Amino acid sequence: MPFARPTLTQLRAQVAADIQASPNGSDPLLRFSALKVLGTALAGLANLQYGYTDWVSLQSNPFTATEEFLEAWAALKGIYREAATQAGSVTPGQVTFPASSSTASIPIGSPLTRGDGVAFTTTSLGVVVGNSVTVNAVANADPTGLTGAFGNCAVGTVMNLGTAIAGISSTGSVTTAFTGGADVEIDASLRPRMLFAYQNPPQGGAVKDYITWASEVNGVTRAWCNANGFGAGTVVVYTMFDVTEALNGGFPQGVNGVATLETRGTPTATLDLLTVANWIYPLRPATALVWSVAPMQQVVNFTISGTASFSAATKAAIQSAISGIFVLYGSPLSTTAGQNGTIYLSYIESAIAAISGTQGFVIAAPTGNIVGTTGQLPVLGTITWNP
Repeated sequence: MPFARPTLTQLRAQVAADIQASPNGSDPLLRFSALKVLGTALAGLANLQYGYTDWVSLQSNPFTATEEFLEAWAALKGIYREAATQAGSVTPGQVTFPASSSTASIPIGSPLTRGDGVAFTTTSLGVVVGNSVTVNAVANADPTGLTGAFGNCAVGTVMNLGTAIAGISSTGSVTTAFTGGADVEIDASLRPRMLFAYQNPPQGGAVKDYITWASEVNGVTRAWCNANGFGAGTVVVYTMFDVTEALNGGFPQGVNGVATLETRGTPTATLDLLTVANWIYPLRPATALVWSVAPMQQVVNFTISGTASFSAATKAAIQSAISGIFVLYGSPLSTTAGQNGTIYLSYIESAIAAISGTQGFVIAAPTGNIVGTTGQLPVLGTITWNP
């Protein structure tokens, strides 16, 4: 059974009782007693020691370790905390500025500033075409190297040139979204990857090995492996980038394909998918032909009745709950592919029922469990709210 740590109040009472029982005639309960002061100080020190012991016990195993101690446990299995990535570092974002001079240009390395002060730098030479000039750019890393998600921004976001350039307007807008930015990996993400490695020792190319390898790629949050998915000798690896590609629904960007050095298959993957393929290539068994593939969206619409009294906040909470179930249990692999690709409707009903104020709801559609199809990942579509 777990150890019952005494509270500070209990420690003070215990010390007072011990002092009172030892020196004859002493009364440690008197308000200004020197023995009471000493006893209170000793109880505080003992409480601090209990606290330190509690902290040591947390760091002594991988299930509860935190921060650098969690990193140490993970490193024993070759799992490392993913560094922050800057928006536009994999797939460049683009910014377009109006121009009035055909000879003007925006040099590589020019500073850009977003409306909220976040800084960007151009990575391509911007030459005027027609009445505008478009440049690629990347978000600047913060001085600590811990954050990067701040650089993600959608099409239409206002950008300003950091230095004035004659013939080019100082104010432009994003024409290709900035994606791929992510903060340094948090403990809640590192821990399951580490525990997966402990629970699944390398087997020389087993299905779970490919999941481990794919999960090591910076930005990958979920991965699946379909052995012989494209025929004998092939291995299809599906991945999701739920944080770095949040603007794209978490789906990796690029063309499905193989690694750069792979000569037995075409096409070569691009962007996010190429990063995964190139990482796995030197780790795989020599004869395996590995394909890095993005799941296709299987949009699932809902109709929920009995919602006349639901507030906007309640509806938003329901939408978030359903999306969470899809992330937790969704899979691009069907049951026949070796993994349960079914999202049980009872899971969704339980998640909604746990939200305050949702009593009386009825899911009218879908009418049954959501069965996955190989290559397709179920995602939440629209919700129709009926009274």
